[in-house]
Amino acid sequence: MAFTAASIRSGVELIIEQVQLGEKIAQADYVFTGEGKIDFQTKFGKTPFGVAQVAKRFNKPVIAFAGLFGEGIEGLFESGFSQIIGINPPDYSLEEALKNAEMNLEKAVTEIVKNLLTE
Repeated sequence: MAFTAASIRSGVELIIEQVQLGEKIAQADYVFTGEGKIDFQTKFGKTPFGVAQVAKRFNKPVIAFAGLFGEGIEGLFESGFSQIIGINPPDYSLEEALKNAEMNLEKAVTEIVKNLLTE
């Protein structure tokens, strides 16, 4: 690396910079993000965490949508997440979750937006 003057950067940091996410979040009222599975590993360079960190700088609420929850999501609320919403019924099999992901995400987002608009 020293020979090329290159540096190692997180992929999410590069994307945040390239799409000028900070400027977009500064103008937003709410920030939505999501991931197939949200758990303690989300804090280690995954996109939703990077998005939440940018939103936190602008004091913007972050609502994350997830197909599955894993251990350790409690710590994410301290890291900038306002809400973490599961999109699938708890009794869904993985096959059902994958098959119905788009429909379930749309339902979850629609419900949250309705609630936000009536606040």
